[in-house]
Amino acid sequence: MIAVAGGSGQVGRWLAELGGPEVVALTSSELDVTDGEAASAILKDLAPKWVINCAAHTAVDAAEAEPELAAAINSQGAENLARAASSAGAKFIQVSTDYVFGESNILSEPLVENHLRAPMSVYGKTKSEGEDAVRAVCEDSTIIRTAWVYSGPGRSRLGLPGSDFVTTMMALESSRDTLTVVNDQYGSPTFAHDLAVGLLQLVKTGAGVGSTMHAAGGGRATWFELARAVFEESDADPERIRPCTTKDFPRPAPRPAYSVLSSQAWRCAGLPPLRNWREALSAAMATR
Repeated sequence: MIAVAGGSGQVGRWLAELGGPEVVALTSSELDVTDGEAASAILKDLAPKWVINCAAHTAVDAAEAEPELAAAINSQGAENLARAASSAGAKFIQVSTDYVFGESNILSEPLVENHLRAPMSVYGKTKSEGEDAVRAVCEDSTIIRTAWVYSGPGRSRLGLPGSDFVTTMMALESSRDTLTVVNDQYGSPTFAHDLAVGLLQLVKTGAGVGSTMHAAGGGRATWFELARAVFEESDADPERIRPCTTKDFPRPAPRPAYSVLSSQAWRCAGLPPLRNWREALSAAMATR
């Protein structure tokens, strides 16, 4: 059995949908990772073989104004859950983020797993601290970094609304004549469905257990390129999307200019790489 913390989030919902009865997806009200004693009691009772931590404070800009809450969930919460999993005899997977990386020159090669972490935002810092905390209490834990996760219109069986970038672009397409989107931040758009498939494959095979790996959509894109692709898939005119720079669109939290992730360790572990981001987006949009 696989216990998933953050079961109502994008990846958690897909894990529940694809994993069927083998997956117990627990919402924050059912499993509060900030309460270590409660987490230990719940996992002791469930006795899972695996625990996947998808619980996170992912509101990147909001985290700048509430660093204590972000730390309680992303850092201390991850440690609490890893400790509880270890006590319950379960293998532990921590889902992390490309935001643990920081400012860098635009590179020609995706970032490998041992690339220097230098987070720029509260979100990135607390997720990086969470990685370290998990390793400290559970040495054989597995850390999976992903990036730019979206679900799009393909809702899971829980039928919950989404607020990811793709869903937001679809909503704005019907309400705005034009949109201005940042074109100087590069990343790896990742369909939550594909990440869930990869995590379940990892659990099934045990490949790469105890390591740090990247699992993200193949290729690279800017937010501008992703937005245009969403419009193309929606049969809307992509020319309605206009490019801008990060300086033109200031946000509370700084973002890495380049955080394209390499799946080198993932592939070396024998795990199938996630689909190219453009192919995955087409599949996601086809489900609407």
